[in-house]
Amino acid sequence: MPDYPDKTMIFKLRSKEVLDARDVLERVYQALKEKGYNPITQISGYLLSGDPTYITSHKDARSLIRKLERDELLEELVKNYLEKL
Repeated sequence: MPDYPDKTMIFKLRSKEVLDARDVLERVYQALKEKGYNPITQISGYLLSGDPTYITSHKDARSLIRKLERDELLEELVKNYLEKL
């Protein structure tokens, strides 16, 4: 039987990527654009319906956008729009 040290072992897990709504929207926008979609209509469709098929899976955009709540994304869009008035 192997001799194990009588010490606590520490395992470091990779921390989850910290995502902010602005970054997610920018990355999803670019992925949609690269695939030839109209990003405005596609993102609007997703926000209104909650249907993730509005978002391409290209560059993992679909799973990326689903990591945030739709209200977080809407809040970022409204905040950004109003700040630019």
